[in-house]
Amino acid sequence: MTPDTTPDPSHATPAGSVGSAGSATRWARTVTNVLQPRNLILAAAPGIGLATAGDWTGVPWGLLAALCAGLIPAGYIKWRVKRGAWGDRHVADRTQRAPIFLVILGSIGTGAAVMLLGGAPTGILATMLALWVMTVGLLAVNTVWKISVDAAVASGVVALLSAAHSPWWLSAYTLVAAVCWSRVVLSYHTVAQTVAGTALGASTAAAFLFV
Repeated sequence: MTPDTTPDPSHATPAGSVGSAGSATRWARTVTNVLQPRNLILAAAPGIGLATAGDWTGVPWGLLAALCAGLIPAGYIKWRVKRGAWGDRHVADRTQRAPIFLVILGSIGTGAAVMLLGGAPTGILATMLALWVMTVGLLAVNTVWKISVDAAVASGVVALLSAAHSPWWLSAYTLVAAVCWSRVVLSYHTVAQTVAGTALGASTAAAFLFV
């Protein structure tokens, strides 16, 4: 007797659900790629430099911050991915993330030293310090738990923009929420991991307020 291979309607996945899930995943991937740490730092750092200096002379210092905190770490990750060490920029295995944090610490530290020697505005130096301390926190937590770097950077950037420019920038936390949502939908993090990253980014950026 030929077995009945007709799908059980009670276990079938509605076609609309499949489409909705696929659409959510596509949107989440777009959000996580557009609002990744490198892009946010590149977009925000020159503006923070401008605000802290009070004129255009702060823009080059902001660009230096973007180079050290955004471009160099992203370039290192891309290089490791090309060498086959990691699958993609997300580095899903937290035990492989320590080298990234060490490169970020070294890069931001070097940039801060150049700023100090070059007489950069205090505000942009405080920004670098906030990012450095945030990275230390990420490294420490990452030894035992997979905290969200993307959420931390997004939160830190918005908090820094709010301190440097206007509290109205706090409304951009809607973008931070979008980043957190995307990381959870794509299964890179849990809700708790994104919330922890958001809190860490905001708290370390708060150091800017005491400068």
